[in-house]
Amino acid sequence: MAERSVLVTGGTGGLGGPVVTAFVEAGWRVVVPVRSGPTGADPAGRAVVRVTADLTDPDAVERAVAVAAGEAAAPLRAVVNLVGGYGAGGRVHETPVAEFDRMLTLNLRPTYLVTHSALPHLVAAGGGAVVCVSSRAALAPFVGAAGYVTAKAAVLAFAAAVAVEYRACGIRCNTVVPGVIDTPGNREAQPDADRSRWVTPGEIAPVIRFLASDESAPTSGAVVPVYGRG
Repeated sequence: MAERSVLVTGGTGGLGGPVVTAFVEAGWRVVVPVRSGPTGADPAGRAVVRVTADLTDPDAVERAVAVAAGEAAAPLRAVVNLVGGYGAGGRVHETPVAEFDRMLTLNLRPTYLVTHSALPHLVAAGGGAVVCVSSRAALAPFVGAAGYVTAKAAVLAFAAAVAVEYRACGIRCNTVVPGVIDTPGNREAQPDADRSRWVTPGEIAPVIRFLASDESAPTSGAVVPVYGRG
């Protein structure tokens, strides 16, 4: 029986699958919010619970977090914020504010709402870890993605604030910063790219699991690059 729970957003995505597997193999109970599809216990018998939630809706997030924190024998001890998405366009003056807002809603709002709802449970459990995902673009911007770059930079700033505000409660917050991740979506979008330089989800997952575990207890406020050979 698992003795601790982790909430993994984006757990059905290209990065999420290996991250969920890494936690299950380490003995965690894993709660995965999904927009639609089957919910409840994993039919394969793994310690995975799916719960329907729109992670941009505060009430839905509260319900999902309640499920993650609802197992007394396996208290919520970690949150992994993977949900996000990329959008590109023109330069700033060519980017509609609606598109700029969409990037913030997709990349920042779920991270804020989930962390906001989970923190009281982590405090009650005596501490824990929050792991966020930013992007190399937040540190090295490129032309045509101001909304995405801004949102991912905001994730870095938010994680730093959480690390400072909850240090005395025994809660750590760290951020991984991937380069281009080798996912089906990125392969489709960049068919001619040199994928040997990309980082794979299987390479990132153990880093995230480590940052959520007691093994990384002295580490908080870190920005961890996971670039592969890029």
